[in-house]
Formats: sequence, C-alpha cells, structure tokens
Amino acid sequence: MGQRIQDIISFLEGIAPPAYQESYDNATLICGDRNAELTGVLCTLDCTEAVVEEAISLGANLVVAHHPIVFKGLKSLTGKNYVERTVIKAIKHDIAIYAIHTNLDHVANGVNKRISDRLGLINTKILQPKKDLLNKLVFFVPLPEKDRVLEAVFAAGAGQIGEYKDCSFQLEGTGTFTPSDNANPFSGQKGVPSQEKEVRIEVILPSHLKSRIISAMKKSHPYEEVAYYLSPLENENQEVGAGMVGELLEPMNEANFLDYLKEKMNLKFLKHTALKGKKIKKVALCGGAGIFLLGDAKRAGADIFITADVKYHEFFDADGQLILCDIGHYESEIFTKDLLSELLSQNFPNIALYLTKVVTNPTSYR
Repeated sequence: MGQRIQDIISFLEGIAPPAYQESYDNATLICGDRNAELTGVLCTLDCTEAVVEEAISLGANLVVAHHPIVFKGLKSLTGKNYVERTVIKAIKHDIAIYAIHTNLDHVANGVNKRISDRLGLINTKILQPKKDLLNKLVFFVPLPEKDRVLEAVFAAGAGQIGEYKDCSFQLEGTGTFTPSDNANPFSGQKGVPSQEKEVRIEVILPSHLKSRIISAMKKSHPYEEVAYYLSPLENENQEVGAGMVGELLEPMNEANFLDYLKEKMNLKFLKHTALKGKKIKKVALCGGAGIFLLGDAKRAGADIFITADVKYHEFFDADGQLILCDIGHYESEIFTKDLLSELLSQNFPNIALYLTKVVTNPTSYR
C-alpha cells in the first residue's frame, strides 16, 4: 500500500503542531477519510469550489490549504453559500481538505520565515513569542542507566532549546528507598532500607508532547516506580509565536525599499504611512492580519512593519515611529503554497504533488 492521507497530516503536524494554533482557529482535517490511500496532493492558500474541481481533474484526493474553508461551525449543508458548496463538492468526490493555518504562522520556519527569506532578511527571530507552551520535567535515574533513559527522552521530543538539542541539567546524589514485600526492585532487597547513586535530570519540553515524553521515560527507566515532577513554565518559547523581525544585509532608503518590496512580493500596489526620510534596516512583518503586532514592531526598533488588513484609523497608530505598510492579505501569504509544496516534495518525493493554478484572491484591482 502507498502513502495514506494520514501520513501527510502527521508530517505536517510534526512541523506545525495543532497545539500552536490560536483558540479561534480550525487548523485540522476539515473533511475526508484520513485512512484513505493518497492519490495526490494539491497545495493552495484557500480551498474554494474551483480548487476542489482542480483537484478532481488532477486525480488528487487531498487539498492542503493554509486557510480553513470551515472557520466556524456549520449548522447545515444545503449549498446556500460558497463554504457549504465547497465542502459538499469535496465530500461527493472523496476529496479530503486539510487546513494548516495559525499553527504554520507561529513556527519559526513557517509563513513569516518564507516572507523574510523572500526579502533577504538576516538575524530573524519571532516578533511576539508565545508563553505557556513549555513544561519542565525532573526525574531521577540510577547513574549507569542515565544515558539510555536520556536518549529515549530526547528522541521523544524533550531537550530542544532553539538551535540546541539534547539539552539537560544533571546533578548527582543519593536516593533512598525501602521496597515493600510486594515490590519488584531493580536494586536492593524487599524490606531492607537501600541507597542508590542517582542522577537528578531536568529537561524542557513542549507541553503538547508531555504524554509521549513521560511514556518514553517510564518505558526506558529501570525502576518499577519512577519519581518525577512535571511543571508548567511561563517562559517564552522563542521558536513559536506571531510575526517575525530581521535585518537587511545593507540599509536601503525608503523609496528603494518599497520598490524592492513590490518586486519581491509580486505586488501591484501597497499602502503605507508617510515616509520618514530615514534608512530601512530592521524589518518587522506578519503575513495576513497582523496589526495586533504593531506595538511589538515598535518595541523591536523596526523601521517598517509589513502586514495586511490594516484599517484606516489603525494607520494613525504608527504615530510616526515607523512606516506601517499594508501589502494585502492574499499577497502577503500567497507563497505559503510554495512552502507547503517544498516541504512535502522534500519528504515525499514519490507522491503526485501540485500547486494550484486557481487564483483565489477575492479582490481585484484596476
């Protein structure tokens, strides 16, 4: 049997875990059988009726979209609007629709990194890192068994801090215990007070992986009963969050940079606040509707903040501290489909993979 739809979903969720999406979002399998054999994948920014028709014509039974076609709950499926018609058509033709939205926005190598790369930014980092996504795990293990247990914990996803993996803190000490008559001790004797040279190990882990990591620790641990503590952390996760900020290799004057921005993002037009007569060096950005990050862009010392869906009065909020630039929602995120295609082609070289040719931009310009 070849690849299943679930194989694609599992891979994508390994890159952008659903736990990283916003509470209002619906990044998930919208419709379709996740256990069906895969016949092809069509990557798109939006899933519309025309995109589903394109998938049918290509023989692809999975559409991977950035924007969820179902954003709020559906109370009926009668075809009264484009959302219902799209879902009905997909179900009739056994087309699965999978959305990978704000979770892909929030990872360090996601949507905003793709925009940053197109603009040639260096020294990039998350503009607004998320909190409350990390746990600390503390456990105790006999000294000779330390490496084996640590290897299992790391393999399950613990110990990653930015660009550093296999991170831990270790402190040697003495553990004491008295096995009961019903115990099956790894060391020591039933009913006899015992001591064991142990290592206290501390690791940081993503909260959404805690069950898997604790299971790996227990499975690899020699003790019948494992002593451990799991604590939530308020630390910012520097690898997960909204927006991105980086620097140009060389400063550019404002007019030249705006021309450069139009070229790199294939823009017909853009809207921006008044130029300030300064060089552009530090650039903050957020694909899609990112005006909520304006304060973060200011605090980061950005010379320009690039986003979309800025309302008239929100332009005033730039307050002369930086240039606020609206390039359009579709235009800011259209290259997400290329990102998805590249990720899938690198890891599934033998699947039928397509980029949509349908222009799903709901706005036109004259």
